[in-house]
Amino acid sequence: MSSDRIERGIELLEQFRKGGSQSVQKNYSEIAPDIAEYILGFIFGDLYARPGLDLKTKQTITITALAVLGNAKPQLAYHIENGLNIGLTREDIINSLIHIAGYAGFPVALNGIATAREVFDKLDGKNKN
Repeated sequence: MSSDRIERGIELLEQFRKGGSQSVQKNYSEIAPDIAEYILGFIFGDLYARPGLDLKTKQTITITALAVLGNAKPQLAYHIENGLNIGLTREDIINSLIHIAGYAGFPVALNGIATAREVFDKLDGKNKN
């Protein structure tokens, strides 16, 4: 993978979360170094770096897509927090999750909202996990 894609990805991920790129590398470099490169190079270096949509819109799409998957709770929580870090409001996130109820169903929306509540509570110091 070209180093410019990875460098672009590192730069973008740092906008979402200070130390985010080091966390990706630490969590995956020993067990699955290729996945760390894919996350940094493809997800952030290519997809998030593409023109056409602003970062808030891309993050909203990511949050709703992860909620619809229904099996990506850790990733959904991570991206909800990233969304807050780049300026999405809690209301933006909740409204996008409510909106998907009409397309993906109420259980999907309710599970996404429950995950958002857990993230909000953690950030508010209400959850010690």
